This record gives sequence, C-alpha cells and structure tokens, in this order.
Amino acid sequence: MNPNYPEGKNLFEGKNILLTAAAGSGIGFSTAKRFLEEGANVFISDVHQARLDKAVKQLQDLGLGDVDGCLCNVTDDKEIEAMFSQALNRYSSIDAVINNAGLGGESLLESMSNDAWNLVMDVTLNGAMKVMRAAIPVLKNTQGVIVNNASVLGWRAQAGQSHYAAAKAGVMALTRCVAMETIEHGIRINAVAPTLAMNPHLSKTSSDELIAELTSKEAYGRGAEPWEIANIILFLASDLSTYMTGEVISASSQRA
Repeated sequence: MNPNYPEGKNLFEGKNILLTAAAGSGIGFSTAKRFLEEGANVFISDVHQARLDKAVKQLQDLGLGDVDGCLCNVTDDKEIEAMFSQALNRYSSIDAVINNAGLGGESLLESMSNDAWNLVMDVTLNGAMKVMRAAIPVLKNTQGVIVNNASVLGWRAQAGQSHYAAAKAGVMALTRCVAMETIEHGIRINAVAPTLAMNPHLSKTSSDELIAELTSKEAYGRGAEPWEIANIILFLASDLSTYMTGEVISASSQRA
C-alpha cells in the first residue's frame, strides 16, 4: 500500500520551529518540509556545512515560510547556545523544538569499545538532554512544545543495538520526567518512537540483511516513509495534542 502525501492545512501558520539534525534526506528534513507546508517558519541545524547549506536551499526553494539554519553539534553546550541565539535573532520567539539528532550503529557489546558506546550515548542521549535543557527557558515565553525522536528500540530487543537502544530508552525517560518538570510553565514534551524509516543513508548504520529482516516484520511489508514519521511529530507539536505530555507514541506496524 502506497500512502498519499498529505496536503497542508496551515496547522502552524505564524509559528517558528527549531529542528536539530534536519539536513539530509531523513526524518529531520522531512519534518522541516512538512512544517513549512503547514505554514511555519523553520530554523534547522546540522553538523555538516555542505549538507546544511543544501537543505536550507531546498527548503527555501519551496517558496513557503522563512528558512534559516546553522551548524550545531548537539554534544557541545556552546554550539547549542549559539543555535538558540541565532534562531531567536531571526524569529524573536520559538514555538516548538524538534530534538532529532541521534547516532546509531551495529555492534555486539562483547566487541564494542568504550569510545563507540560513549559516542552513541553522547550524541543520542546527552545531546537530547542538552538541547532540552537549553530549550526550556526559551519555550517558557511561548508555552511551547518539545518533541523528541526516540525509537522502538527503547522498548524492544535487537542484537547489536545495545548502545543505541539504551540511549533511546534514556530519551524516553527524559521525555517522561522533564515533562513533569515543565507542566507549570505550560511546556509540553512528548516523543515519537519510529520503527524502520527508510532513507538512502540507512545502509551506513545497518546491513542490507538487517534492513531486509526488519522490513519483513512490518505489517505493511515496507518501512515507513520519513514524512509519515514527520506527520506524527507535527501532531505532537500541534494544538491537536494539547492533553498529551510525557508520552511516547510508537510509530510502528511491527507485529511483534
């Protein structure tokens, strides 16, 4: 079954959205594009200058909302501070922060180095924490929203993914706990936990055999399109989910 790409309904008209790791062809870029199609302005970040420049131009060429971006390594507090500063200089306020940065890989724990473990933890878990921490004082002004990108591996077992799964389970816990800390400020924090989302760079972190195996377990017989995950992120960032905070939505069709 091939899904139909949605038409914009101006769900975010006049809203300003900040998205991390939004360059390339994955969930982040698709989410930025969908926000623009729904009337928002977007500020994106990435760690690769050429990829960032290309993404900004592609989004600007849509002729929709305002688009800007900057380099940001989410493990670096100073770069995160600079990202928020540039976004606020551009838009004066931010209504939602989409915490998309993460790093995966495939390695058995027995042969995994400390450096490999720490890198995945630093980008995927610590990076999410640092961006959330910086976002909270900014979002108090707009009673804004944080949406974290988690993973079904935060719940499920898969060999070779202990570092990534542990980090994503941590993102889920962060989502739940920090959501309770920000209720009094009107800030909502939720997460999406995607299953297999297809993009050309997936082969960098997963073998063809693993991708084929995971695809075979999907009820639809295919992985999710990145924009299908983006739609769930938009829902969580929108006024359609005002009674949800501290929740994690599984974006999955896996049977087990």
